[in-house]
Amino acid sequence: MSDANVMTVQGREERGRGAARAARRSGRVPGVIYGAGKDTQSISVDRRELDREMGRGGFYTRLYSLKVDEKAEQVLPREVQVHPVTDVPMHVDFLRLSGDSTIRLQIPVYFENEEESPGVKRGGVVNIVRHEVEVNCRADAIPESFTADLTGLEIGDAVRISDISLPEGVEPVISDRDFTIATIAASSAAIEEAAEEAAAAEAALLAAEEGEEGEMLEGVEGEAAEAPADDATTEDSEEG
Repeated sequence: MSDANVMTVQGREERGRGAARAARRSGRVPGVIYGAGKDTQSISVDRRELDREMGRGGFYTRLYSLKVDEKAEQVLPREVQVHPVTDVPMHVDFLRLSGDSTIRLQIPVYFENEEESPGVKRGGVVNIVRHEVEVNCRADAIPESFTADLTGLEIGDAVRISDISLPEGVEPVISDRDFTIATIAASSAAIEEAAEEAAAAEAALLAAEEGEEGEMLEGVEGEAAEAPADDATTEDSEEG
């Protein structure tokens, strides 16, 4: 379960594009806090602090305690709008949570012990089907990530959701099947090598069969060559 990270923000009394532009000029990013049956509150966040938090990874699954005018709000980041050219944050939305809130969100999946996979050692590759898994969970039980162990997996094996240990209170949205997270697939080089080996084996088998047929043909021809001599001897003996 992820603990709440503290971030200090400022409340904004003025709204509109002019106020938002003024906040950005002062090095802050305008935003809002909404949800939990309360009024939407306008805020601004220090851009450097927001950049730092976003750069840590897992920003959208990290629980925050926002200090707004001496009050604390438990929130989850939901959206950051960025400039289409510079990627500079332009606006940020936070979802207000209560202790018993249940939310749906995407949790990233990370893979470990790739070096302990016999399939990977033989030239296989990890084919990631899902980089994230969508789950329903309580606000106080948000996992920052899931870990998939590749130990012992051969080419053709798969990691499924049942292979991942989910914290209490966390359930996958897809509940009607044991869906695949990743597989160990043969690489193109391994496929080509296997095809070459199969072709070589087939050629060797064909050569062996042709050799056997040649030997059988030589035997038949030898018998046929001897047959007239036997017939002549028989005719000579009859005439005599």
